[in-house]
Amino acid sequence: MAVQALWFDGQQAAVVDRPAPELRAGFALVRPSLAGICNTDLEIIRGYQTFCGVLGHELVGQVARGPAQWLGRRVVSEINFACGTCEMCRKKLGRHCPTRSVMGIVGQDGAFAELVAVPVANLHAVPDGISDEQAVFTEPLAAAFEILEQIDLGPGVEVTVLGDGKLGLLIAQVIAQTGATVLAVGRHEDHLAILNDRGITTTLLPDWDVARRDVVVEATGTLQGFTMAVAATRPRGTLVLKSTIADQAPVDLAPLVIDEISVVGSRCGPFAPALAALAAGAVAVAPLVAARFPLADAVQALERAAEPAMLKVLLQV
Repeated sequence: MAVQALWFDGQQAAVVDRPAPELRAGFALVRPSLAGICNTDLEIIRGYQTFCGVLGHELVGQVARGPAQWLGRRVVSEINFACGTCEMCRKKLGRHCPTRSVMGIVGQDGAFAELVAVPVANLHAVPDGISDEQAVFTEPLAAAFEILEQIDLGPGVEVTVLGDGKLGLLIAQVIAQTGATVLAVGRHEDHLAILNDRGITTTLLPDWDVARRDVVVEATGTLQGFTMAVAATRPRGTLVLKSTIADQAPVDLAPLVIDEISVVGSRCGPFAPALAALAAGAVAVAPLVAARFPLADAVQALERAAEPAMLKVLLQV
């Protein structure tokens, strides 16, 4: 049996027929209904992680094969395929398992396909009140919630979120729920308007006074973002890094030492609070959807997603 998939050979991406994934012990086969194109997918095409395989890691779909209790259920899936037995896994930190593979990113075929194999342990059932268009945001929304797992935020804490792309818009909404004072800085009035509608203070980059704050979240997806974020973090503040980019550049670490700034790398996060926020309508994701493409047009979808100022592009699988 063959399935249609968006395959990246290390040089270019193409929609091709691939052998259907096999059902291994402890796994389920999921038939995605929607899959989201992430900035990480675009960076992989530019050389990030030297990945070769089926792209994609944001999905909502239905279990086609697997344990009886999961068959036919609508699900989302965590993306790290961990061993389950190492020290990190025993601490429930499978995202840091030293032998992990990562869906569509490291050593594991991803979600831009008619079938994808995922560990049963990674599945989360989607509540009936959450639409597919909302559920497909679970993985990036979980990444936003990871910040709350890593640092203490609440009333009295001043936070700047740099970047008004897909992830930056989610992060600003999640942090605002803690009661912290949030300022979102971006380049696009229409993007920032999504946050204004949620009562979150915003400013365009040219108008930003760069007042230094307790916490700065860097989510620009650019090399320049790190320098801006350091300059915006007050002494003994915390800088949270969210961008994953293929390019490399020299970094001046002296300001981090001089101002005793704590740097927190932040990646994947917990699905349960993300699903709860979607069910409660606490985070607006529908305004982030910019375009939909069928899987057959996935290459064009990648091109659209790479356009400047583009928000979320979805693949209808």
